[in-house]
Amino acid sequence: MASTLPLWALVITALALTAWRSRRYAFALANAPAAARFDQPMRRLEGVMVAIGLHRKMLRKPLSGVLHAIIFVSFFVLFTATIDAFGSRLFPGFSLAAIGGETWIASLQDIFSVLMLVGVGLALYQRYVMRPARFAGSSGSDAAIIYVLIVLIVASLLLEAAARIEGGADGSWRPVASALAGLLDRAGIAAPVAEEVFYWIHVGAILAFLIYIPGSKHRHMFLAAPNIYFRNLEPRGLAPAVPEAREAPGVDSLGKFDWKQQLDLLSCTECGRCQAVCPAYAAGLPLSPKTLITDMRDALAAPTALPLVGGVISGETLWACTTCRACMEACPVEIEHLPKIIDMRRHLVDEGRVSPGLQEALSNLTRLGNSMGKPSKMRARWTKELGFPVKDAREEPVDVLWFVGDYASYDPRVQEITRKVAELLTAAGVDFGILFDAERNSGNDVRRAGEEGLFETLAQSNIDEINACRFNRIMTTDPHSLNALKNDYRHFGAAFEVLHYTALLAELIAEGKLDLRVADGARVTYHDPCYLGRYNGGFDAPRALIRAAGYTLHDMPRCRENSFCCGAGGGRIWQGDDGVTERPSENRIREALSLGDVAYFVVACPKDKVMYTAATDALGVADKLKVVDIAELLVPRASHATDMPPVETT
Repeated sequence: MASTLPLWALVITALALTAWRSRRYAFALANAPAAARFDQPMRRLEGVMVAIGLHRKMLRKPLSGVLHAIIFVSFFVLFTATIDAFGSRLFPGFSLAAIGGETWIASLQDIFSVLMLVGVGLALYQRYVMRPARFAGSSGSDAAIIYVLIVLIVASLLLEAAARIEGGADGSWRPVASALAGLLDRAGIAAPVAEEVFYWIHVGAILAFLIYIPGSKHRHMFLAAPNIYFRNLEPRGLAPAVPEAREAPGVDSLGKFDWKQQLDLLSCTECGRCQAVCPAYAAGLPLSPKTLITDMRDALAAPTALPLVGGVISGETLWACTTCRACMEACPVEIEHLPKIIDMRRHLVDEGRVSPGLQEALSNLTRLGNSMGKPSKMRARWTKELGFPVKDAREEPVDVLWFVGDYASYDPRVQEITRKVAELLTAAGVDFGILFDAERNSGNDVRRAGEEGLFETLAQSNIDEINACRFNRIMTTDPHSLNALKNDYRHFGAAFEVLHYTALLAELIAEGKLDLRVADGARVTYHDPCYLGRYNGGFDAPRALIRAAGYTLHDMPRCRENSFCCGAGGGRIWQGDDGVTERPSENRIREALSLGDVAYFVVACPKDKVMYTAATDALGVADKLKVVDIAELLVPRASHATDMPPVETT
């Protein structure tokens, strides 16, 4: 009883301090706008089990994943010691002995105490010896405090058990504590005194840990699982719609973000995985997805007089984003960076705070339906050099409606590829047509640049034209258009079957409708476009086409879900390079060159053709690595294809 009352007083005080330190966050979440994140409970639970139980994303970085798994499992095992430490004194007579507290549980505590110390040792080695670049901007002092508290908790647990064994308790199930008991005995430390001292150090460190957590990044111990559970289950390519209850399209204060967006801020572990994969950060632009989140988190914790947009988060930071989604793919706790960026961009656009280049593109899109400022009547001019007519899908039914896209229609660097795709479709006997001058920009990048009103205008125009046609499927050569047509247009009730041209061509080859001349096995590498791959899962069809054409694929280290962005998305292609130390496209070309014996850099996106051709020219390596579209690798055996020889090997 003598120690029960002081312990109760400490526990109540610790809980009160923890609640007080959590009050701002709890108040913010309680008053945040609603978010519909309670559907599909089993799918949500499955995601938690995969992310946390299997450490799926954590293990992408082996050392980090392993040390975190060690600490994670050890925490749960050693929690039995916490239960016993508090339960035995707060509630006299309480004991885990009946279920093995002094036998197998004691043995597990001994083993996992050592493993916990090993895990912390690995964490210290990683942070202070290896010092990964992704930790830049993270709080080193916060990590140090947590490491000290963990070591105190575990060491005092072992030493308390050792003191009991020194005093005569059975140590047969605790080999580590038994060894320490011998050291205590040789040191001449009285067992009863040592046991009591180490007990209070143990519970004191636990309570200090509890009090410290609300102001620490280690809140994720309690918030990671809920944040993963309430993750967005809508298609990845679906940008956030403007809530009907919102007065303006954008967000200019933290309180206007819904509770899930605010929960994201509190769940950040500061691991820097998002920062490590961000093309804007790599390019030297003022955007780190990590510090974007932590700056907003800090403002949520300690309200400032600075405005959110243009103060806490600068406009330059927001415009640096390519919306490639690599940050969200890398985040182990499912933080949603992009919806926040898009919502804040909407506010900037609403206030007219955009760069001249972006303003010009938006003006052209408003007047002419394309960002190049070209007349609509020129959109289908590329068809005039074909040896056959292309159907007008507005005038006659077609099997495949081809939504061509701006760059594939207008840019001279891409038009030849557009004609090549038309020839391939014709060689395979595909009944296809286009919208000619009725097509408008899909609005994918317009929406992600924050111009929601213009996006709605473009989308509705395209939907009306498409609905007036008779067709079975839509095909597009532009992954950005694919994403808008397939995902974003759902907000208008439009549900189209949309294919990327690589998927359709792979289907035609598999069905024997397109017979190719096979190349000599030259080695190539392939760049996964963000909006085809990471957003829409289009990884396999392009690779199947490369193999079918007779080429040997050598993937770059960053491929498939982990592909590195070209730097064009999210409206970045319409903006300047001010502040850029190395263009993302040039970074990517250097990665391809490091493979050594690769003849071609293969792309499947019109913007990629533009960006990477410019990058090889800028680097002076166009003679070493040729940028080609997948369509350029495909040569039909049909008689009319004799004018289309395989791409020349450099």
